[in-house]
Amino acid sequence: VSPYADISFKLDEKTAHSSLDLFKKDTGVIYRILGIDPSKVPQNLERFREWAVVLGDTPIVSGRHYWEVTVKKSNEFRVGVADADMSRDECIGVSSRSWVFAYSHKKWNGMVVNKIIPITNIGHPSKVGLLVDYEGGKLCLVDPEKGSLIHTLNADFRGPIVPAFALWNGELVTHSGLGVPDNM
Repeated sequence: VSPYADISFKLDEKTAHSSLDLFKKDTGVIYRILGIDPSKVPQNLERFREWAVVLGDTPIVSGRHYWEVTVKKSNEFRVGVADADMSRDECIGVSSRSWVFAYSHKKWNGMVVNKIIPITNIGHPSKVGLLVDYEGGKLCLVDPEKGSLIHTLNADFRGPIVPAFALWNGELVTHSGLGVPDNM
């Protein structure tokens, strides 16, 4: 696989918490208040047990990759990346092996190892972009409409990472297979 290949991924149902349903050929995730009775969900070690988290199915081990997320009717969610083998009992943003941008209470924050970094120059977008630079150790939040960087988190990626999503209402739809924007 070329390190410059554009990442194309789906959401991995095996990792999805029982309150999350996948749709749009596993590129979208919706939060269900009642969710599925956890006893009806096939139990496996990959599934998140405590938190409404789902991971992408394609690991990143090198290169620069970009994808976008459409936000629909959600006012509390997290988007970013996590170690493919992070603990399924932790939430992304709290786990030391995840790097995320969180939207909650009409505010954006970067979250790294439970450290919260306020991000002020952005409202509630209908779509955000995420750019990972594996070797550079960076995760960037991008405004796809303006084609501009909003914020960059520094990361120490040590092994395979995957796109990671958490939400507490509404839905998120992922768009992958996109090239890295020219000016990034």
